[in-house]
Amino acid sequence: MIKINKLEIENVKRVKAVKIEPTASGLTIVGGKNKQGKSSVLDAIAWALGGNKYRPSQAEREGSVVPPYLHIVLSNGLVVERKGKNSDLKVIDPNGQKAGQQLLDSFVEELAIDLPKFMNSTSKEKANILLKIIGVGDKLHELQQKEQELYNQRRTIGQIADQKTKFAKEQPYYPDAPKEPISASDLIRQQQEILAKNGENQRKRQQLASIQAQYASKGQEIERLRQQLQQAESEYAELGRDLDIAQKDTLDLVDESTEELERNIQQIEEINRKVRANLDKDKAETDANDYRAQYDQLTVSIEDVRKEKTALLNNADLPLPGLSVEDGDLVYNGQKWDNMSGAEQLQVSTAIVRKLKPNCGFILLDKLEQMDMDTLKEFGKWLEQEGLQAIATRVSTGEECSIIIEDGYVAGQESLPAQTPEQPVAQTKTWKAGEF
Repeated sequence: MIKINKLEIENVKRVKAVKIEPTASGLTIVGGKNKQGKSSVLDAIAWALGGNKYRPSQAEREGSVVPPYLHIVLSNGLVVERKGKNSDLKVIDPNGQKAGQQLLDSFVEELAIDLPKFMNSTSKEKANILLKIIGVGDKLHELQQKEQELYNQRRTIGQIADQKTKFAKEQPYYPDAPKEPISASDLIRQQQEILAKNGENQRKRQQLASIQAQYASKGQEIERLRQQLQQAESEYAELGRDLDIAQKDTLDLVDESTEELERNIQQIEEINRKVRANLDKDKAETDANDYRAQYDQLTVSIEDVRKEKTALLNNADLPLPGLSVEDGDLVYNGQKWDNMSGAEQLQVSTAIVRKLKPNCGFILLDKLEQMDMDTLKEFGKWLEQEGLQAIATRVSTGEECSIIIEDGYVAGQESLPAQTPEQPVAQTKTWKAGEF
């Protein structure tokens, strides 16, 4: 990783003359009171390495007759200078060959010199940067869309199931009603069949009475007509046989009542209303159960998608343990950005920015007064473990500060000569395209 070995700044914003040799790993804190030039140091570094888009609107120190001068020596041997009336850029490799901004852009991460741009972005924008880094953004977006579609579908199914269940509960139920609606024509037909059967029974009863009368008459006639006894006895015997048949036919006859059918005909609409109510209740309960089954199946599908998302992120090369993306938001140790501490936010930002361009081993941090001493030490220790260099400012003059800026100078440091003449840099390391 490429870091800043030393830097010299003159006449930039509030800085008069400052020389710093940052620690290779961990925190280099530029302390001092307000309006002494601390932030000007970071602005000067950003301008030197990031190009003219980071040039301050009033770059030259007020009251200075000498133009700004920037001189930075990087750990890969490159020397970066801006000097002269137009603050022209000069990038020199260890062999004295000149290069330009394109070379610096190849390893200087933009967010490393403009961290507020990342920290002030939305949580979703931060999450998108992280997903882009680890190369799972498109796949995770696809899974999130699928999860949302399943969730919306399940919510609709659940609402329908609740409506069906509520409707089923509100429906009356009549256990005495038949399963299917009844027809008035069927009842009338059944009534006519019974009436016809009863009429036939009556006819047979009348026939029995007639035969009985004839039988009695013939008996009397036998007494009166002895001379016709043989003929009368023959007829009598015949009638006796007919009588036996008639008696057998009527012995088991039972007349059926049409009272229930007549009552059903009169109540057919009420009966059918109960039947329809029962059928509606049964259908609502069936529909509710079907939709509940669909809801449960969609729940399983949503859980499967969530497991796939988790596996995708678990297998990704994340820049920091505990860092993840949930529902499109950046999450660290289970907390979203607005619930993270200031130290955690800086740690997450630094890790992500480092991941954007692994060769960029430094980062600029402004206004670390938000951290207490314990948090500051914890953050510095983490930087050292990661081998990262951070140059930061803090409104303080305490022992935690590496240097103190007073009125544009480093307290206790001898003033630098104006416009340090260019000196060749004698180092053995050489630069080649694509190597640092």
